[in-house]
Amino acid sequence: MGKRYLYGAAVQGIQGFIFQTNELKDIVGASELVDMICTSAFDELISSQGTQENSSSIVRAAGNIKYIFDDEKLCAKVVREFPGKVQNMAPGITVSQAVVEYNENDKFEDAVDRLESRLRIQRNYPMRSNTWGMLGVRRSRKTGLPAVEEKQGEYLDLSTKCKRDKNNLFHVCKKAFGKERIDRNKLAFDVSELTKKNNWIAIIHADGNGLGKVIQKIGKDEKKLAEFSRTLDELTRAAAVESYKATVDEDKLDKDEKIPLRPVILSGDDLTVIIRGDLAMQYTETFLRSFERLTKEKMCGLVKEGKGLTACAGIAYIKSSYPFYYGYELAEMLCARAKKKAKEIDENLAPSCLMFHKVQDSFVEDYEEIVKRELLPCPGNSFEFGPYFLDKQKSYWEINKLRNAISSLDSEDGNAVRSHLRQWMSLMYRQEDGNGQALQKKRRLQSLLEIENKEILYQLVEDLTGKVEREVGFSRYPVYDVLSLYSIEYLITRK
Repeated sequence: MGKRYLYGAAVQGIQGFIFQTNELKDIVGASELVDMICTSAFDELISSQGTQENSSSIVRAAGNIKYIFDDEKLCAKVVREFPGKVQNMAPGITVSQAVVEYNENDKFEDAVDRLESRLRIQRNYPMRSNTWGMLGVRRSRKTGLPAVEEKQGEYLDLSTKCKRDKNNLFHVCKKAFGKERIDRNKLAFDVSELTKKNNWIAIIHADGNGLGKVIQKIGKDEKKLAEFSRTLDELTRAAAVESYKATVDEDKLDKDEKIPLRPVILSGDDLTVIIRGDLAMQYTETFLRSFERLTKEKMCGLVKEGKGLTACAGIAYIKSSYPFYYGYELAEMLCARAKKKAKEIDENLAPSCLMFHKVQDSFVEDYEEIVKRELLPCPGNSFEFGPYFLDKQKSYWEINKLRNAISSLDSEDGNAVRSHLRQWMSLMYRQEDGNGQALQKKRRLQSLLEIENKEILYQLVEDLTGKVEREVGFSRYPVYDVLSLYSIEYLITRK
């Protein structure tokens, strides 16, 4: 074997490109373009010069490419032309590239380390925008960028035009739904088509745990690394398909009703979905459970024997009129917070869990600020109770327990209990000297339920208002999360 060239590319600006506007049809078109960058767009460039016998794809997912070239000229052609090809098909997205040379005497893991080091350097170089226009040119009213086309009274910038041009493709939906053919009439292209009994939608972001450690372990072997990358991509898709089938029954949809979710990112171990609010928790739980089971069954030999991979997720519940970009940022922050908490339980393999938040304000800042402003009612107490885990963990709730608590409140008696619980929360926010008034309110409610012989609701009130001390002198309560989620899953505010 002679010289070989390990090529790497990192796609940047994906989230900004996808969530640049609040138009669902543009988000969908953008997600299709992003999905094509690492797959068909790169393939077209390689195949234009003919593939080589010993060329191999190592990683081709989630905005990352690693590819081994034997032909220096073909490698140089890709370096020259790939960034331009990407910017032409998806204006606003940039690509960082690097190449390292190695031979049979070099360790593959050393080549990967050198490549990653060069890619980190390249990411720090500012990229020149290819979005241009004269000072007095008409601009898109939605993005503020120079308009290049007028269509039915709407002025489109170059990025939006490319997204609309590709809007007849449903590759991401096919992967997420497990279908070869998609009925265009059943797909939502406007956010209002995702809602039903109320205006709440959810943005779900899920991400695998401990991938770095797995790659460190198998990264010495290029064949194992390539196999792991391909298998992980396939299993993430399979978990998404299982989640879709468990959540959406197309046969029960009304004649004019659209499928109430749109996948945005489904690649590698990453999943981002926009979904009707009342379906988000079920979809996410199924995905996390399926991801664990499938990786345990199918990745034997690639990861630690007897164990699969785990994942964490963040769910941002927002009104359908709320800016998608901020909703996505919140979902990412919640996912990161869930990962952090899960790693405190098991640093080697963080258990699968999720966190969620219902946006009450007109804007979202850093999640830490949300906690300080909304979830700390009085000194020493907090309504931030998550994350919620698939399996039992000390001092944490399982996702099933959360969902059971919500369904228990959906009754005539539950309606009265909800009213009392809201009053209890108001007292928690008002007081400055402990929780005396709130405790009195809780005891009166439980006395009433005891007299009426309603043991299940009595215990539910105890669970929701009972303090959990994970930190010394600091109490947490699940009642805020349960009432927030109930309002999304059960309350009807529109016909």
